[in-house]
Amino acid sequence: MELYSLTIHEAQDKLRHGEISSVELTESVLARINAIEDKVRAYISLQPELAMQMARLADERRATGEDNPLLGIPMGIKDAIITQGVTTTAGSKILENFVPPFDATTVTKLRQAGAVFIGKTNTDEFTMGSSTEHSAFHQTSNPWNLCCVPGGSSGGSAAAVSADETLAAIGTDTGGSIRQPASFCGVVGLKPTYGRVSRYGLIAHGSSLDQIGPLTKDVEDAAILLGQLAGYDRRDSTTLQAPVPDYVTEMKQGHDLSGVKIGVPKEYFVEGLDDRVEAMIQGAISQIANLGGEIVEVSLPHTRYGIPVYYLVSTAEVSANLSRYDGVRYGLREDGGDMWNTFRQTREAGFGAEVKRRIMLGTYALSAGYYDAYYLKAQQVRTLLRQDFQQAFEKVDVIVCPTTPTVAFEMGSKINDPLQMYLEDIFTVTLNLAGICGMSVPCGFVADMPVGVQIVGPALGESAILRVGYHYEQATEWHKRKPVINCSYKN
Repeated sequence: MELYSLTIHEAQDKLRHGEISSVELTESVLARINAIEDKVRAYISLQPELAMQMARLADERRATGEDNPLLGIPMGIKDAIITQGVTTTAGSKILENFVPPFDATTVTKLRQAGAVFIGKTNTDEFTMGSSTEHSAFHQTSNPWNLCCVPGGSSGGSAAAVSADETLAAIGTDTGGSIRQPASFCGVVGLKPTYGRVSRYGLIAHGSSLDQIGPLTKDVEDAAILLGQLAGYDRRDSTTLQAPVPDYVTEMKQGHDLSGVKIGVPKEYFVEGLDDRVEAMIQGAISQIANLGGEIVEVSLPHTRYGIPVYYLVSTAEVSANLSRYDGVRYGLREDGGDMWNTFRQTREAGFGAEVKRRIMLGTYALSAGYYDAYYLKAQQVRTLLRQDFQQAFEKVDVIVCPTTPTVAFEMGSKINDPLQMYLEDIFTVTLNLAGICGMSVPCGFVADMPVGVQIVGPALGESAILRVGYHYEQATEWHKRKPVINCSYKN
């Protein structure tokens, strides 16, 4: 087995027993990147010198007796997360040359744990997109079919993990941006409860929706990584002051899923869900039942309002958050001669079409005369969506449903149809609106493209979804399949 194909826990076992060094592990990942990155294009920037420096330091720390689940483990970091001294672009021309003077809290925690930073992964501009086609720099390909998208906005992170260009990666999820690309690329993606992981240092998209989370090769790695990232942060007032459990230990409780009540929402099996994808999801539900899970039908009656509510709330927050990019304080500056022309020309040159579209939608929803009719109404319906989940979780421990309505689609097929692109998030946005946790786990293939099943938990219910995901994964082989990358293909 090549070292780059190891999971975090497999690599850590070899590191602890002295079978390999972090330097050797990092060299293997960098060699893999050199071999295939021109086809996959998962990264916006690579830091091989920094990676080797951090790997040598990790080996030195281990030699002193230090131990940590991430010590010496190569990682990719989504380029919407601030990294001190390393260019951080959020996939936008307006931040093309921005070098932050500080680290995000998640990055600080990874440094303290001894992780090795391989590079910054590609993202839709300011994390706005479902395909990574809205990056200002290049498109990322799906390793399972280089003609297809990897999903978005964390498509670079998902593709890098799927293609073994890193052992794990950090992504962000505003409306499905970890879970949807995880499903498309055949990896595990976990969106934590809102406030479980600090957002300090995350370049904001929707402040009441954004969460940072892991993309990994299996469920155990997701539990390991979440355990390192979670916790209260005094610099982020939205983080929860709740103890962080030992996710790995809690995940492995029991020999099966006996006594676990599994909710299946009837509203998620509707028109628009590909029949072949539905068959994979139903197969996963049957497997979970075979493991002892009790299947209970639940209702989430306001699900159909999820997409319109999300795109009103999120675009309103986009309008507010992106007003700071004015050509004055940092980032791109196009001199227009006076203040207003400088603002206008900087934003015209720096923002892409999708970002401009969402800024305009959000500004409209917040404008005088429309605020009550659109934004306020959306927030009221958001409360109803949250209540739907609260009532469902009074009856069940977790909910199992599709992650996406289709498998990964061909590049360019939806780029000019924003509504069709937005509908790719139909099964994921409601979790962000409700502030609860969810995880996508591989559960099958349709036409040689991966399918993910979504396991949803209540607020701070990560241990429950990890347990269900882990036992399901142990009983199946889907997560062990690897893409065969067509290296003759050129983007």
